[in-house]
Amino acid sequence: MFLFKIMSHFIGYLTILVTGKATERFINMASSRGIYLWDILRMKDDGVLLNVRLHDVKPLRHIARRTGCRYRIKSKEGLPFVVSRLKQRKALTIGAVFFLIALYSLSSFVWFIEVRGNEQLSSEEVMKVAAESGLYRGIPRWKMEPAKVESKIMEGIPLVAWVGVYSKGTKVTIEVVERIMPGEEDPRPSHLVAAKSGVIKEVLVINGHPLVKEETTVTPGQILISGEIPPVVEPQKPGSTEAPKIIHPSRFVHARGIVRARVWYEAYGEGKIIESGERLTGRSKKSFSIKFKSKEIILNSNLNIPFEHYQVETFVKRLPQWRNISVPVEIVTVNYLEVDEYREERSQEDARRIAEEKALQSIENKIPKGAVIQGRWLDEAVSDDSGNAVRVKAVIEAIEDIGVEQLISP
Repeated sequence: MFLFKIMSHFIGYLTILVTGKATERFINMASSRGIYLWDILRMKDDGVLLNVRLHDVKPLRHIARRTGCRYRIKSKEGLPFVVSRLKQRKALTIGAVFFLIALYSLSSFVWFIEVRGNEQLSSEEVMKVAAESGLYRGIPRWKMEPAKVESKIMEGIPLVAWVGVYSKGTKVTIEVVERIMPGEEDPRPSHLVAAKSGVIKEVLVINGHPLVKEETTVTPGQILISGEIPPVVEPQKPGSTEAPKIIHPSRFVHARGIVRARVWYEAYGEGKIIESGERLTGRSKKSFSIKFKSKEIILNSNLNIPFEHYQVETFVKRLPQWRNISVPVEIVTVNYLEVDEYREERSQEDARRIAEEKALQSIENKIPKGAVIQGRWLDEAVSDDSGNAVRVKAVIEAIEDIGVEQLISP
């Protein structure tokens, strides 16, 4: 059946409406003469809607006279009718053929190059070495040699431990793995100061002089580990009146260490009892057009937006420059997203639960990576003046490293 429908599209077929008192006889006589009819549908006005191949329409005239029926053509489908319409619009046909040829030609070149996995290296540095080995925007895909590019990048950039070059369509991805290099210690003198308020839980000094102890409350900007090492003096004998002898004078260092503290975060969340507005339904419709300078060709000109309320998103893709030649062609995609008005009524408990979730989510977004959460607390819910919303205060206690470097001038 599937093969039959494909062949019918190539040969061409018509959808006809047969009317009269003997439509069943019309169908039986057509079948007995080897005329294949399909998708037969009985209409309300005693008519029959059916499909028939193009070359079988002429014999139906004799059958219609014999049965006293009449038929009229409702639609024409298939390749012959498409070709006939294209012949009538030669300019459009030539333009479409030219566009397909240009699209095929442009798809045979590399237009996009992406570098992945680089953190210390810049993408421009990797692409510069790749260009020296023959990989650049505008190169024909059949001239690209991935193995040569990989070897050149490995030789030209010592920081690269491994590299792979992959192509998909007009895009080439250069994936690199960088070597782990030992970092150089910063020699500039600095303090380690508190980034936020908290109660000190643990102090680990790697370099510098500690100025705080455990269970000490600190404020933002307070020095935790000083970069100034005090002088070391020789112990004096009891009753000695001599000035203390300095064994090691004071000096300045780059303070380093870990200072963990208990930090509290708080935030408010709100949940509405009656909430209304608009939200996306998930249904969408797209429109495509090609823009050349000030002219725009809409590809699906028969687009009807079936939504009463919708949002519009527009995406524009431009062809990249090739050897300083800019092609003023843009592909514009307009996405129509259906929105629906809604109204939800919640109980006091549901509104409180939503407010709690919002408050906790707001706090968790502020907590840095690596912090250890010690506890969570939620205050009693309080309604706003209108009585339509419930507000909840959330508090989270976390233990985290609060030290940040602050350069000093000795």
